[in-house]
Amino acid sequence: MFKKIFGRLLGETHVATPPQPTHPPAPAAESPAAARAPSAQQTETAATYLCREPILGEDQRIVAYLFALQEAAHHNIRHSSRRLRHLYTEILIGHLLDARIDRLLGQRLACIEIPDSFLTHPLLDQLPAHQIMLLLAPPLSDAGSLAPEALQAALRQRQADGFRIGLPDPLVIEEYGAALPLAEFIALQAPTLYPNHCTRLRQLQLEQGSTARWFVRDLPALEDFRFAHKMGAALFHGAFVTSREEWGKHEPGPDTLRITTLIAKLRADGETREIANLLKQDAALSLRLLRYVNSAAYQPQEPVTSIEHALLMFGRERLYRWLILLACAPDANNGRTSAALEIALVRARMLELLGTEKAPGQSESLFLVGLLSLADIVLQVPLAKAIAPLSLADEVRAALLDHSGPYRPFLDLTIACEQGFKEPERLQQAAERCGISPEEATDSHLAALQWAMEVHG
Repeated sequence: MFKKIFGRLLGETHVATPPQPTHPPAPAAESPAAARAPSAQQTETAATYLCREPILGEDQRIVAYLFALQEAAHHNIRHSSRRLRHLYTEILIGHLLDARIDRLLGQRLACIEIPDSFLTHPLLDQLPAHQIMLLLAPPLSDAGSLAPEALQAALRQRQADGFRIGLPDPLVIEEYGAALPLAEFIALQAPTLYPNHCTRLRQLQLEQGSTARWFVRDLPALEDFRFAHKMGAALFHGAFVTSREEWGKHEPGPDTLRITTLIAKLRADGETREIANLLKQDAALSLRLLRYVNSAAYQPQEPVTSIEHALLMFGRERLYRWLILLACAPDANNGRTSAALEIALVRARMLELLGTEKAPGQSESLFLVGLLSLADIVLQVPLAKAIAPLSLADEVRAALLDHSGPYRPFLDLTIACEQGFKEPERLQQAAERCGISPEEATDSHLAALQWAMEVHG
C-alpha cells in the first residue's frame, strides 16, 4: 500500500507528477472547458474555485469526494435563478472534466449536486458515469422543473447510463417523493438526525419500496458521526473527519516508539553501526528496509544483503524520511486514520508543489509540514507528543505547534482549500498571504489529490 508513498517521500522519480488542471481561460483560449463554459459576460459573478470534501463509508475510509464551486457557496446559488444554477453546474463539470476526473479519483466516487432540470443536459454525457453520484438539489422556485413523470424518466435514463442517484431528505423536500424508489442514497442534514425523524424516514422508505442508503452531511464531530452510524447511515461528510479528541492518556504504539527511537539516534548523528544494531533488533523493520532497498523503485546495481550495506546505499536523509513515513503509517484496521493519512498526503504534496514554485529549496520541509499536520489523528496521541521524537527543524515545529513561522501560511492555504465550502473568503485571503492566486492554489490542490490517489490507493 505504501510502496508508491515511499518512493515519492524518498525522492524517487518514478512517480510521475500529474498534469495540473486548468480553469476556463479567457475566451481567446481554446481549452475544453472554455468551449463548454459560458462566457465571462454571462457568468454574472466573480471567479470560481473548485472545492472538495471527503465522504466516508461506515468503516470511516474515504469512498467519495463532494465537489462544488466555492463561489456557489458564497452566493448561496441554490436559491438563485435556474439559469444561474445551470451556469454554475456547467462550470463545475467543466472543472471536473479539465481535472480528468476519471483519472483523479481512482476507485472513489465524485458527488455533485445538480438541479433536477439539469438531468437532461448533454454535458452529463461527458462525465464517467460509473464514478459519479448525482445529488438532486432542492427544487427551484422559477419555471423549468421537470414534471414528476419526466423527472422519473430522466432519473431512470441516468441510472441506465451508470450514474448513482441521490435525493434530498423526502421528509424535508417533498417534491421528489414519487422518485424515492429510484434513489440509491438519501442526503440528510446532520441537524435533522433525530430518532423520531429517522423512524419516520424508515417507514416512508418501507411504504415506497425504497432501499436507498443514508448520506449524512455536515457532521461536526466524532460523536455526531457515531450517532449517525447508530441511526443506520452509510455515508458521512463533515468536519468530524479531521476533528481532534482528548488523547492525553494515549501513548504511541510499540512499533512507533521503536521507529522514533531510531529517528532520534539518526538525527543525533549516531554511528552507522549503532543504528544498524537498533534496526537488527526489529526483524520486521529490517526486512522492510532490505526489501525496499532491493526493490525496482530503488534499483541497486548489486543485491543488498546486510543492514550495514543498506544504510550505506540508502543514505541518512533517505532513511530519515522513510522512517518518518513509517511512523505516520496508520493501523490498517482503522479507517479514520487511513482517511486522515490520505488528507495529510494531499496537504504534503500540495505544499511541496507550492514550495517548488514559491519557496525554492524548502519543498522537502513543506512536504513534512503537510504530512505531519494530522499526525495526532493518525497516531491518536497529542500532536506535540507525536512529533517530539522526530527531530524536526524549528520552522517545521513552529508551523505545526505554534501556528507560526514561514511555513504556516502555506499550511493554512491547504486547509483553506479543504474548507472552501463553508468559508469562501478564507482561500482568497490565504492565497494572498502566500503570494499566489486562488486559481493556482486550487490547481495545485487537484494535482496533489490525484497524486495522493495514486500513492494511497
